[in-house]
Amino acid sequence: MIRLELSGEHTRLHSTLCAQCPQGPAGCCVSPPELDWTDIGRIVSLDGRGWLLEQIAAGNLLPVSRGLELRRVRKREERTAPRQSKCVYHGARGCTVPAERRAATCNYFLCEDAFAERADGQTDPASAEGRRAHALLRDVYGRWDRELAEAVASRPEGPTWDAAFLDWLGAEFERLSRASRDELGELTARGSG
Repeated sequence: MIRLELSGEHTRLHSTLCAQCPQGPAGCCVSPPELDWTDIGRIVSLDGRGWLLEQIAAGNLLPVSRGLELRRVRKREERTAPRQSKCVYHGARGCTVPAERRAATCNYFLCEDAFAERADGQTDPASAEGRRAHALLRDVYGRWDRELAEAVASRPEGPTWDAAFLDWLGAEFERLSRASRDELGELTARGSG
């Protein structure tokens, strides 16, 4: 069953299937997405600048050409389970960081299995709404990230990975968010399903 938590660009999609992921205990956390420029700006805009700086210093977030890569670790959650490479933030009960510190993809992505028909052969009524929200968020975040990538590339000093650079990304994210209020309106107009 799919449930949407509508909140504009911070919308989250949930599925009961995730707890019993057919891909294994780490599910999609085996291949975590990068924190792209838009994700970093979003996290900063939600008071996460200090957390980002701490995680960069700890080596859990690694600067790359498109933002920050999430370190992958090889570990097991139970003594009898095999070791598995996965996102550094994946724990025995899923993600160990709050939604406002995750890549937006982690908040709105659902796999095809989650969108599939229910066991009784019926389509989940929230499936179509979830697909629309996913597509809209993917398009908006992709467009914003292309714009931010150009802005980062045009900076003579490039990404400096300090407080000033992160604050700049946060302000740019907020500017893009304000400019897209109408476009994202359908993700804030009513309560979650």
